[in-house]
Amino acid sequence: MSLPSILVVDDSPSLRRMIGACLRAGGYTVTEAADGKEAHEVALEGRFGMLVTDQVMPGMDGLTLIRALRALPAYAGVPILMLSTEHDDRIRDQAREAGASGFLAKPFDPDELMASVEALLTPPTEG
Repeated sequence: MSLPSILVVDDSPSLRRMIGACLRAGGYTVTEAADGKEAHEVALEGRFGMLVTDQVMPGMDGLTLIRALRALPAYAGVPILMLSTEHDDRIRDQAREAGASGFLAKPFDPDELMASVEALLTPPTEG
């Protein structure tokens, strides 16, 4: 079974590269977008099995992107992991309300990123 393609969204090129490198090392196919607006356009053109998005970006922030994607039937159930330098509970709550599946504070450990991605992509077992 092939691993899903992941869309990585961050306005920092170095962070996008770091996240992408971690995910690629784990066997995932990665597409990168520089901000929420670009990510929304890319998501409409393709089909991704997961998104990893920053919150604070110019043009369209992560919360707005999540809400826009959740309004689309193709992305209603796709896991979305939000990354943010904002560590307070308010942003976590806003992310959940917008439809984020998970939240990871920056800076993050690459192993923690991979564990979060794998947890979100693993279907719950029944029983």
